[in-house]
Amino acid sequence: MKKKVLLALMLVFVMCVFAACGKDEDKKEDTTTEATTAQTEKPTEEITEATSEDASEVTTGTTGEATSEDTQEADEEENYETGDASLDNPRNDDNPAEKEILVVSFGTSFNDSRRLDIGGIEAAIEKEFPDWTVRRAFTAQIIIDHVQRRDGEKIDNVQEALDRAVASGVKVLAIQPTHLMHGYEYDELVEEVAKYADSFEKIIISEPLLTSDEDFENVANIVAKETSAFDDGETAVCFMGHGTEHEANAVYTKMQETFEKLGYKNYFVGTVEAEPSFQDVIDKVTELGGYKKAVLRPLMVVAGDHANNDMAGDEDDTWKTLFKNAGYEVETDIQGLGRVADIQAIYVAHLKTAIEANEE
Repeated sequence: MKKKVLLALMLVFVMCVFAACGKDEDKKEDTTTEATTAQTEKPTEEITEATSEDASEVTTGTTGEATSEDTQEADEEENYETGDASLDNPRNDDNPAEKEILVVSFGTSFNDSRRLDIGGIEAAIEKEFPDWTVRRAFTAQIIIDHVQRRDGEKIDNVQEALDRAVASGVKVLAIQPTHLMHGYEYDELVEEVAKYADSFEKIIISEPLLTSDEDFENVANIVAKETSAFDDGETAVCFMGHGTEHEANAVYTKMQETFEKLGYKNYFVGTVEAEPSFQDVIDKVTELGGYKKAVLRPLMVVAGDHANNDMAGDEDDTWKTLFKNAGYEVETDIQGLGRVADIQAIYVAHLKTAIEANEE
């Protein structure tokens, strides 16, 4: 009888232990779920250009570190040739300088695009401001890590670049973002730079590409000139932008309106991740009628992952494939805006205006 009572008590004890463990596990699971939900509900960063940006090359902030899972995934997905990294200039020297221009980009792991699009803007600035030291910073840590691991090229993130400027004795720091618009990336950059307000005698932050009405008209005229060979009455010139949840996404609609206002009726603007969508673009092309061919170009400073894959790739859901399936002859022109001399001149003009305004 005593054995039976003892056995019963032991059984009750075991059941209580399992019940308590179950509650703990439920609590852990609830906590994990809440954390995951909070993380996924956080607004995604603008990757424009994306500026320049590249959608699959996820930004982790100006100083954040990519996880090993992120970098491993990036390595596994990259199975294409991006060019010779040794031809690129990372502009990360430690030479003393009193005046520095820091050119800040989202970044790209496409070596040729980095050299021609981002490097093109940097070189134009360097030529216009010979008395200043020009250095580079990227905001996407996962790209920085990927390029360094794959090619051995070290590119500073924003914090590293600012610390380097302090160590180099910089007194006047001018910052030129290569972003397309005043989106999340631009806002985050301004916040990061504000932390260094006491580290320099003067900090100057210039404007992104599309800021004023004049900028929109200039860019529209420039890209129309670049694609004037397709103005044959039968070709729709379609530009792919990145798109963002930020209110600055309105720049894409404004660019479409600017094309129309200037008489470029066969020019169309869409985005990968926002509005106007691809469907909006092809519906408009079809509605106007008379077009037999579609020329696709990125409305991005850098011709990176979006331009090469989402626009010009051969997958079922790319712009190229979807236009072909709709019966159009398709030509892709993978050039970032950053390599166009007249676009570079807009950045130079913005920077000159910002510097002159701070010299008064």
